[in-house]
Amino acid sequence: MSKKNRFSIMPISSLFFSVTFLAIGYGMVLTYIGVYLKGNGINDIAIGLINSSFFLGAILSSIFSQSIISKVGHIRSYANFAALMVTTFLLQYLFFNEFLWGFLRFVAGFCYFSILIIIESWLNEKATSEIRGKVLAIYEIIFYLSIALGQLFLTMDNLSSTIFVLGSVLVLVSIPFIALTKIKEPELLPFERYSLPKIYKIVPLATTTSFIGGIFIGSFFTMAPVYVLAKFQSVEVVSYFMLIGILGGLIAEWPVGIVSDKYGRRKIIAIVSFITAISSSLFLFIGLNTTLLYICSFLLGLTIFSLYPLSLARANDVLDEDADILEISRTLLFTYGLGSFVAPIIVGFLFKFYDNSMFVLYSVVGIYLTFYSLSKKRVADDELSTFVNVPITSGANIADLDPRTDKEAR
Repeated sequence: MSKKNRFSIMPISSLFFSVTFLAIGYGMVLTYIGVYLKGNGINDIAIGLINSSFFLGAILSSIFSQSIISKVGHIRSYANFAALMVTTFLLQYLFFNEFLWGFLRFVAGFCYFSILIIIESWLNEKATSEIRGKVLAIYEIIFYLSIALGQLFLTMDNLSSTIFVLGSVLVLVSIPFIALTKIKEPELLPFERYSLPKIYKIVPLATTTSFIGGIFIGSFFTMAPVYVLAKFQSVEVVSYFMLIGILGGLIAEWPVGIVSDKYGRRKIIAIVSFITAISSSLFLFIGLNTTLLYICSFLLGLTIFSLYPLSLARANDVLDEDADILEISRTLLFTYGLGSFVAPIIVGFLFKFYDNSMFVLYSVVGIYLTFYSLSKKRVADDELSTFVNVPITSGANIADLDPRTDKEAR
């Protein structure tokens, strides 16, 4: 490799430092919301609605934030969105009201995913087609490890004050890395949005998988802590449960990608979905054994975090050369966001009837996706694209970083 094309992380290190502090703060607060609400006697349906409002903000961010960023610039947008996000954390600490919290979670979701759009567009500006895969891999690893690290803070004393204040500090610490960066601000161009029925007709398995992947991830981060706290009455157990599940997701992504490149996405989606159903059903039999709980969490993490990247790979497998892959990738991310939005509402409602209903839902949906994927047409080996790992949470500009959307590379 020539010196000109040699990859160096230094020019974009400020972005990765910013993501690290942001994701740690985000990870701890996102998990803690359900824990705090459950500990204060709020019913599960209300918890689900409050948590879903975060993902509603995320969905609207993908629609509206790009025009805001284009008008005021990346640095000022980042600072304002981060400040608003910190404000929501501190207001949640100062005032406890379900309706207020729902609104604050909505604002936090909008701000957080708008910040991701800013970071991802900057990364894309500096990532040439030759190094885009490496940049995306580093971005994903940082996300997983940072969010996993955030779970460990749940074990601290004086939790309610510590989490909200420390989460605020971490988000604020991320600002100077962006405010002082010398990286050129990229131009954000408006993009066409496809209708979901049209995308489903083009890539039905990819659309279904991305939506179900959103259901799994959205409920895992928001309602699984509620389940664990109610059953084990320990925030420390919640912390380790989430940490182990997230690390399972990180470990699995690369092997899943390699195997799916060899055997095809359809079969691997079916296998991953089936394993999700089996591992979810195990939660019904673990009782109060924390060791079995952690094993089940790890097994669950091995599968549910792989579904969204598999959906993107499947879409790239079946699309022809003239298809607008970038827009379809963004629409799949939007579908994934819809799944994340409806999941806490559904699970919160089901918790009213059965404590383990979340994992019954996982099992049923996993079995459905298993048979649905096997019913779809197989893609020939020579038409398979290359699997690309993507972060479990990402903004609407993550598609720009995907090397498969580089038309020159195609």
